[in-house]
Amino acid sequence: MKIRYLTKNDYETIASWWKWWKWPVLPKEMLPDNGESGYMVEKNGTPIVSGFLYLTNSTGALLEWIVSNPDYREKDRKEAIEMLINGVEKDCKKLGITYIFSIGRTKSLMDTHEKLGWQVDKRSSHEIIKTI
Repeated sequence: MKIRYLTKNDYETIASWWKWWKWPVLPKEMLPDNGESGYMVEKNGTPIVSGFLYLTNSTGALLEWIVSNPDYREKDRKEAIEMLINGVEKDCKKLGITYIFSIGRTKSLMDTHEKLGWQVDKRSSHEIIKTI
């Protein structure tokens, strides 16, 4: 497995994953750097999981829209998610980021964050978005 930065060619793949998981497909302009400021973990050329990193004007960043390939059936999907989160943390440390915030609702994703030392608020919350 390897982690790499997203390219403009990844957007359609990620959008198809969002559709499959019944998420809204986010427009490129809502994503950092038009969908290119993010990460992809792949194995033997097969994309497994991706996420986007929003940088701010503070020492905090937002890791968001983590989604996985619904057709990937190998047992190492959890390892790929851990690689994604650890890779983001490594890059953030290099940038002087001291806090990373993320939103999740799936138990497995929250459990993975917790395993990696993140504080997980177990209360439900909702993403609130308005197109203006």
